[in-house]
Amino acid sequence: MAMKSRALFVVALLAFNCGWVQAQSLADVARAEEARRQDVAKAKKVYTNNDLKPDSSRPAPPPAGATGAAAPDTAKPGAAAPANSAAAPAEGQGQARDQAYWTGRIGEARSQLERNRAFAAALQNRIDMLTTDFVNRDNPVERSAIERDRNAALAELDRLKKEMDEQAKGIAAIEEEGRRAGVPAAWLRPS
Repeated sequence: MAMKSRALFVVALLAFNCGWVQAQSLADVARAEEARRQDVAKAKKVYTNNDLKPDSSRPAPPPAGATGAAAPDTAKPGAAAPANSAAAPAEGQGQARDQAYWTGRIGEARSQLERNRAFAAALQNRIDMLTTDFVNRDNPVERSAIERDRNAALAELDRLKKEMDEQAKGIAAIEEEGRRAGVPAAWLRPS
């Protein structure tokens, strides 16, 4: 009997303590996190490209205000022309090559490629539909019209695939140009 009363006492004590010690509510956790974030010191120094020392192993880039006419005088004789012809006009205009330039350029190329992929998928769907329709028709006049439409769609799909291959090569060229220019890789990643 004494054992049962002790066990009952222990169970009652644990039940009382469990009610007293409650888990933190979500609001309490949020308040504690907000207080912790306010206590964390703000960044004391933000580093920019202007704070960094130039790399002495690379030749100094031409000033931002330089025109395209100055480039041939400083170029080495027999040096190859840039691989991407789209980059040459941007240099001549003196456009700043910052993060907005690189992300915009690679983003536009990637979005055009994605639009073409979606169009190719729709075109393939149309070709499949025309093929099914062609097989199910008995009338030779209708079949010839369907075959003509199907051949036109196939030709357009082939043209689009070649264009997508060129766009993929263009994206690779932009990435390579950015790598050679020392652009951070995060600027060229898909967002």
